[in-house]
Amino acid sequence: MAEPLDPEMFDPVCPSSAMPIQIGDRWTAMVVLCLEGGRRRFSELRGPLRGITPKVLTQTLRAMERDGLVTRTAYDENPPRVEYELTDLGRTLLTLIAAARAWSADHLPALLEARRAHDSSPRSSLLR
Repeated sequence: MAEPLDPEMFDPVCPSSAMPIQIGDRWTAMVVLCLEGGRRRFSELRGPLRGITPKVLTQTLRAMERDGLVTRTAYDENPPRVEYELTDLGRTLLTLIAAARAWSADHLPALLEARRAHDSSPRSSLLR
């Protein structure tokens, strides 16, 4: 039998909502990877991020800017030009993302098989 969980195991002063990359956040890590090679314009980011709406990309970039992960530089030109670039803090996420990608490369087939098995089980159909 496992030891009981400590009700104080998560520090209330450091809530998980403060984490820059939420579990399940679909776009932040991909934006970091898009900016790895240098600054990019909004329209350049939309290319490889197929499926992202302008609204969601804007929200993601604003959240990343708020967290100090990217800088936004607006140029006084006609038409206006805005570029985004990773900060030094944002670049530290590249190591984390590389670790997650390596884990996925090693374990994704097993994860997908577990999902298939679960989704095809009689119990799973009762949950839908």
